[in-house]
Amino acid sequence: MSDANIPVAPSVPADAERRPPVFYRAETYSTEESIGYLMRRIITLVGQAVETRMCEPGGPTYPQWLPLYKLHTGAATTVAELARACELDTGAMTRLLDRLEAKGLCRRVRSLEDRRVVNIELTDEGRAAAKEVPYVLSRVQNEHLAGFSAEEWEQLKGYLRRILDNAQALAARGDKND
Repeated sequence: MSDANIPVAPSVPADAERRPPVFYRAETYSTEESIGYLMRRIITLVGQAVETRMCEPGGPTYPQWLPLYKLHTGAATTVAELARACELDTGAMTRLLDRLEAKGLCRRVRSLEDRRVVNIELTDEGRAAAKEVPYVLSRVQNEHLAGFSAEEWEQLKGYLRRILDNAQALAARGDKND
């Protein structure tokens, strides 16, 4: 084979491999096709399904289940830890705890070692409610994954983790607009 018959690779700019592909363009942007919109719709619909299945009248709402479950599993014991674990500011967490306490699901107890620290304890009713969380979440999420194979489920989780990793890296760098 002569050199004239060997295909030549097209010239690629040196930085092309470092630039991410452009999936969206302002001229053709459609909200309904954006990953943010799709993820938000999924979260909203899953949340509604969870709330429908979990909530008895006067019981905890969907946003109230996460702190109950975090307390139940020991992932947090103080207001500050719970706020971090639930990704809420302390003011929002205080309001949420006010509602949980009013429903008799938890109580705040000032630390004896450090009066600045407020510990949160589940009541018996709160523990019973928190025990239901993984059962309901498993059932609802499995229903929303109907038609997926185990391999597709693993792929989807991998894709979502990659988006999350990208988002966390951008947040850590403080990217505004590139």
